Amino acid sequence: MEQYIYNEQNGLWYELLGDYYIPYLELPAEKEERHIGVWGHRHLRYIRKHKKALYTSLLTSGKLQSYLANVEEQAQELFDWLMKQRAEREGITETLKADNQMAWVGRINALLAYRNKLLAQGRYTDLIDEVMIKLQK
Repeated sequence: MEQYIYNEQNGLWYELLGDYYIPYLELPAEKEERHIGVWGHRHLRYIRKHKKALYTSLLTSGKLQSYLANVEEQAQELFDWLMKQRAEREGITETLKADNQMAWVGRINALLAYRNKLLAQGRYTDLIDEVMIKLQK
């Protein structure tokens, strides 16, 4: 028996696996490889669990990687903006950086530790809520 056969009626190739011919299907390749960080992976976990149709559609169309990379970029921009706003609110400014670098570094590190603590606890929705409240003002 041949390893691969072509069916002219439906235009598909079939591969011999054991005693059966199985359709030989490949997902389309993504055009570019982009970084997916923590936000992209969390969103992937969410759509796999709660938005199965969206996940399947993105996966089979070859657009999942770029979709998750866009989510990652948007989330990172949002949290960079949030950190900047919070730093300004707590008086962590460029003036402080110029006047007392050690104090500035200490306060920035404390702010980053706070953010990392929320993320580690899975409380990133608290950060999102904070951003939404700011946007409504």
